[in-house]
This record gives sequence, structure tokens and C-alpha cells, in this order.
Amino acid sequence: MNRLSYVFLTPFQIHINYITIMQTKSTLAEIKERFDNDVTRFSNLQTGQVSTIDAALSLQLITDAAIKVNPTATHLLDVGCGAGNYTLTLLEKLPLLSCTLNDLSRPMLDRAVMRIAAQHDVKIQTAEGDIRTAPLAENSFDIILAGAVLHHLRDDADWETTFAKLFKLLKPGGSLWIADLIAQDQPGIEQLMQERYAAYLESVGGKTYRQNVMEYIAKEDSPRSVTYQMQLMYKTGFSQVEILHKNICFAAFGGIK
Repeated sequence: MNRLSYVFLTPFQIHINYITIMQTKSTLAEIKERFDNDVTRFSNLQTGQVSTIDAALSLQLITDAAIKVNPTATHLLDVGCGAGNYTLTLLEKLPLLSCTLNDLSRPMLDRAVMRIAAQHDVKIQTAEGDIRTAPLAENSFDIILAGAVLHHLRDDADWETTFAKLFKLLKPGGSLWIADLIAQDQPGIEQLMQERYAAYLESVGGKTYRQNVMEYIAKEDSPRSVTYQMQLMYKTGFSQVEILHKNICFAAFGGIK
């Protein structure tokens, strides 16, 4: 789908041209700085993910699915690991995994390592920086988790490069599991979901909170639809894809190599 001409209506009834949005999006350096300064909040799933609908459910679903597909997994890659919530949840179910943590933010990586090491005696490695360029060995991971991270990708080239990289990093039979903010392909449905999400945010924190979150998303995020991402998985080489959950503009899904 060519999204360069895509125009949608926000909850505030403002038409925004996609090209204009892309020109004003946050840079990687800006995203890194924001997460460097927000480690404590993201260390708590309940208080750190209030703006994410069904965050706890999606975390449980993708980690449970990973175990069902790869019950004898030994190596995990957590992309955009933040403070380690996804890895910690998976280790509760597969306690002997060797863990590789990837994030732009060194303070996030340090917090994740500290939290994981305090609870589990496992091998932990870190890969600071952009997953597209991180020096990781191909065919090395049984499970890759990507929680609330891929929506920071920008154009088709970014998405294609990243999915190709993740596919190559997986062992044959390995699986990639994503829980993330998503868009809708049909403009009217996108408007509907944005309006419903705005109502959810307002119910959680009031009008000011709603506006702050929506403005932050418009500045920092470039989500794609589940359909787009699953089609890209097949194009990349994944043999199977699965949708685990979708609620308004958040979804949990994955693919098997």
C-alpha cells in the first residue's frame, strides 16, 4: 500500500498529509533521549503503559504464543526491550533462556539487565542501538519479541529492512512476536479507531491527557496496519503468521520462520 498520499482525520478533526508528518517526525536521537529520561515509568507495566490498551494482556499472549511455538527455545532476542518487562515475563515461563537485549537507550538496557539479573541466573547480553544495524549473528535466536517498538519505523524501506533483519536473525522454526500500536488501511476505519482511542485516553486521564498522548503519537510514531505487517512477513519469508489479539489501534501478532 502506498501511504505517501494517505490522509486521515484525527480525533481533533484536522486533516494531516502523510508527507508533512514524515518531515516532522522525531529523530532516533530524540526518541533515544526521551527513553533515557523515562526509565522508571517503563519499569512498571501497570503504570508505565496506561496509554496502551490491553498492554498486560498482549504481553501475556505473545510470551505464551512464543512458548507454544518454541517450547525448547534457548535463545531470546528482545528488540526495543525497554526496562525488560517482556523478557522478565518470558523468563517466568522459560527460565533458562539466554537473553540478548536490544534498545536505543543505554539507561533502559542497564535497568533491564539489573532487573533480570536480580530474578534469574541466565546469560544476558546487550546490543545498544538501532536493530537494523546491530551486529547480531544470523540464525541465532529461537524467539524474538518486539514490544511497542516497530511503530517508530518510518517508510517502506525501514519496515522492509527491519523485517528482513529479524527474519535472518531467527533460527529455522523460530518465531517473531509483536505487540504494538497499529494503523488501519481504510481511512474511514482509521478515523473510527482514532476517535475510539481518543475516548479511551480521555476516560483514563481527561482531555489534557488525551491531547498530550495524541500529539506525542503524531510526533513520534508511524504505525502500520496488521495487514501490512503480515503481508510483509510473508514477503520476507515467514511460513506462517498469526493474529493473537486486536483492540482499537493496538494488536498482538507474530510469524514463524
